[in-house]
Amino acid sequence: MPKLAPSPELRPVVARVAALNLGYFGIEIAVAVAIGSVALIADSLDFLEDAAINLLIFAGLGWSAANRARLGTVMAFILLVPALATAWAAWDKLSDFTAPAPVPLTLTGLGALAVNLACALMLARHRHGSGSLTRAAYLSARNDAWANLAIIAAGLVTVLWVSPWPDLAAAAIIAVINADSAADVFRAARAERRAARAAEGT
Repeated sequence: MPKLAPSPELRPVVARVAALNLGYFGIEIAVAVAIGSVALIADSLDFLEDAAINLLIFAGLGWSAANRARLGTVMAFILLVPALATAWAAWDKLSDFTAPAPVPLTLTGLGALAVNLACALMLARHRHGSGSLTRAAYLSARNDAWANLAIIAAGLVTVLWVSPWPDLAAAAIIAVINADSAADVFRAARAERRAARAAEGT
């Protein structure tokens, strides 16, 4: 059964994580537009989404367990947004089927990996402390690190094989990771709702 009481130490942690995500979103979206990378567009939207999730957690920590569970359900749907945006960006890329510049792609992926690993480490000790809320933030940061490895790999492959396909493949991986995280958070929120009802019934 998930714990229903959040740690008082969590609030400043999610504030720092939100700030880091928002800051790197600005960097990554600028590079993504400049080099025409679908994978970086998807990942930058993911940073924006992560910032929103952590700000929602910051606001929702004082809520009741039942309301936090409802917020967790909303977050599960928010996690799907980058996947849908990636599909749109990939479709748009087909009209301009050119490879992104591999060096900026790889370096931006490395920067994103560093940010996500830092966020995951900050959130790791709290990932079971507030049910679906912190689980959403932790899973997003942890899984984003895997997505960043896909971006780095796409950049390295593009150095050897100048094609937009590695970038599109990395974008597809990011979409799948986000969809899987959304399902996981939805399950955590559902379990938290059951626990809240059981606690209210005692």
